[in-house]
Parts: sequence; C-alpha cells; structure tokens
Amino acid sequence: MRRFISVWLPHWPTDRWQRQRSDIDPDRPLALTTRASGGVRLVAVDAVAAGNGLAPGMTLADARALVPDLLTGAADPAADAAALDKLAAWCSRFSPWVAADGADGLILDISGVAHLFGGEGRMLSLMRQKLTHLGCHVRLAAADTPAAAWAWAHHGRGGILRGFAPINDLPVEAMRLPLETGDDLKRLGLRLIGDLAKLPRAPLARRFGQDLTARLDALFGRRGEPISPRLPPAPWRARADLPEPIISREAIDHVLHHLLGALCRLLEQDQRGARRLLLHAYRVDGAVQTLAIGTNLPNRDPRHLFRLFRDRLDGIEPGFGIETMLLEAPVCDAMPGKQTDLPQTNGGQATGVAEIIDRLQARLGSAAVFRPQPVESHWPERSLRRAPPFARWQPAKPPAALRPVALLPQPEPVEIEADATGWPKAFRWHRVPRQLVRLEGPERLAPEWWHGGLAPTHRDYFRAEDAEGRRYWLFRQDHAWFLHGLFG
Repeated sequence: MRRFISVWLPHWPTDRWQRQRSDIDPDRPLALTTRASGGVRLVAVDAVAAGNGLAPGMTLADARALVPDLLTGAADPAADAAALDKLAAWCSRFSPWVAADGADGLILDISGVAHLFGGEGRMLSLMRQKLTHLGCHVRLAAADTPAAAWAWAHHGRGGILRGFAPINDLPVEAMRLPLETGDDLKRLGLRLIGDLAKLPRAPLARRFGQDLTARLDALFGRRGEPISPRLPPAPWRARADLPEPIISREAIDHVLHHLLGALCRLLEQDQRGARRLLLHAYRVDGAVQTLAIGTNLPNRDPRHLFRLFRDRLDGIEPGFGIETMLLEAPVCDAMPGKQTDLPQTNGGQATGVAEIIDRLQARLGSAAVFRPQPVESHWPERSLRRAPPFARWQPAKPPAALRPVALLPQPEPVEIEADATGWPKAFRWHRVPRQLVRLEGPERLAPEWWHGGLAPTHRDYFRAEDAEGRRYWLFRQDHAWFLHGLFG
C-alpha cells in the first residue's frame, strides 16, 4: 500500500528570512512586503503577526495601525523557492521520492521506508523535531494519497490518517479547488467534502467540470496522482543514521567504509556493478553536501571505490556535525560473477586497467584521460575526437596522403617569403624565421558540405622541410598561409 507524507510550512517565507538574521527578536511580529498597485502590501506574515490579526494581502499602512512595532522585510519568492529546493534535498534522507508541493510544502512517498525509522509515528516525530530545530513552523500528515495527506495537513488535525472517513468532515477548500469553484459550492450549501462525495458524479461533472470529480478521485485514491521527484531515486542505496553527529575525517572514513560494504553486497546480490556513486552528507544545520565518483567499468570492490572517494572527502565541511550519510548508485551495469582482488583473466586485466584509469580520473578529472578515436572526416580538425578509455573502437578509413605526427589545436597564421614563382621559400613562426629547402604538394582539401560549409573555401596543404631537417604541414587559404602540424 502506498503511503505519503505532506510537509506544510505555513510560514516558510518568514521562517527563511528569520533564519538568515540571527539578531532578530523572534517574539517581534514580522511581515514580508512587496510593492503593488495601491501601495505596499503584505505577502507573508509569521506566527506572531498572524496572532495579532495580520494576514497576507493587507496594506502596510493598515498593518502598522494594528501592530505599530511590526518588523518588515522585502519578499523574495525566488529565494524562497531555492531554499525550498534545498530543504527537499535535505528531506531525501527520509525518502528518495521528494518533490516540492506548492510554494510552502513538500510531498514524500514513504512507501516501504517508514520501518527504517521505527514506523510512521516515530518518522513523523523525527521529521517534526528536525524541521523545528531548523527554525521551521511545520505541520505533517501521513495518508494513503498525496491529496489526502495535503488535506489532512492543511485542514485536518495532522499526523497519521488511516482510511478516508475523516476526510469527509473537512471543508471543500481541502480539495485545492479554484477559489471561484469553492465559492459556488458553498453558495449551494456544499461546504464539506462529504457533502460532495455522496452526490451523483454526472451532475457534478456537468455543473463544475471534470476537474472537480478528478480531485475527488485523487483524494480518495480512485485515480493515481504521480509525484515527480527532484532527483530520480537510485534503486541501490545504503544509509547510516548516526547516534551522534560526526565532524572528524576518521569518523567520516569509517562510516563510508561501512556504507560501501553494505552497498557492494546489495550490488553483488543483483549481479550489478556501479558506474556512478553519490555520497550525501546531511548536516545538523540542514545543509547537504554531495560527492560523486564514476568508474569506466562496472565495479563493486569497496576498497577501490573508497580510494576514488578518498581525495574528494577533503572537500567535506562537517560544520557542527554530520548526522546522516547516504550512499547511492544511480548508474549500474550488469556484472555477473564474483569480483576478485587479483584478476588473472583477460577480463580481469581490463578491470585492473580500468581501476588505474578510475584513480587517474578521480585525481585529474574525467576529461584528462581519454583515447583518440579516428573519425570519418578528411578535414583535419575533425579527423580525431576524444573518446572514453573503454569506448568501443570504431575504425575509420585512413587519409589518402601522409599526415603529421602532431596536429596543432588550431591552425596558426605564418608570414611567408615567396620566391619568383610565388611558392614559399621561408616563413616566420613565433617570430623565428625558417628557411625551406623542400616543398611537396599541394594536396587540396575541400570543406565538408554536410557541416553547413563552416570552412569558407578549400585549403591547399604542403609538406615543407627547413635547412635543419624539421618538417612542417602548411596550407594556403584565401591567399593567407597557416601552420597546421609538425612531422617531427
């Protein structure tokens, strides 16, 4: 059975504003404002201001008449949304399926994970405790559908909802209907969800449209209401909820060793090997730090994977402590059989080389280790590309004429001194003159039409040799000369 938790943050904008200002008196009424037609209006109020009769939509002048000591700040919806996304990342410690739900809430799919926290009751209690510690006013509800969880959090008592019977006593606003639809229902005397639920569906649909019956079906679980998580959850995960926050590198290493061992055992059971791993560290202040590593071949050796993480762990800033660590493998490939420490087979040798490449890429970056891959192109700049070390080899037809050993990243212009026939007898490159004793060519290369004619005209290439035996690859294009490579 599916279960969901709705996290409602009724004062999220003011909570976020206060968290960034530690010198603010928490007992002083606070409102966030914006300039609109008719003057400055309130767009958010904290719990203290709401208790004094203030509400969003009031003009600032009316609000100050009611609460003279009102503290105000500028509303920033973009910052609120960014902070809510960070909070959603923090809540992924409870469930991999987390999504924003409006501008002041989150929705979590907790199907099959509540037992990790001792049941739904303890899970809700832990979430409430942690969110309150972060300075959030929060109301939580768990139910069988996202719509029911939202309704029970916003208009019910909150907490655990079993079944749908209590939903009938909630107002129609709990269905998240458009304002005008709710007003029309109340004018007809339909104030509670139960009043709607017992009416025939066809007249409701004709009078109010299919959206109303669709909301009823979503509320009572007669139709699905999918959740789009902020990040796709990985099927292979290992977590550690720490009894005390940790701050030392030794403790972090110890926990990571434990997580890698647990995750690799799961991968071995499923005959899989990790290609990408993510380590999430959840701090007590609500921040989440993530480290990522990748491998060229599927791997489930804990010692090798730890070596890839080792240097990157220096970037972890534990702050006041890390209370949860989560390791997941979002990308895995098939890896049958048991991986050995000292492989002797051809496949094992490939694994050993792959581990060396993994370590180099972890230190130097993934782009630093590559394999040149020939490409079917007679235009020199496009005749090679960088391929992953273990990418499938794709042979290409060799060029018709000799090519230089070293090709410059981009052709470099040179100054040519021509003889009486117009052919170059010397050229200057990097301010150094070079006398030529031999010139072979030309080899004409035309631009490739399927690339949209990016090169405006053809090129005439020459193999040139100077008096000291150095050989160059020169070309002429539109009466200008360029050096493109060296033969060694």
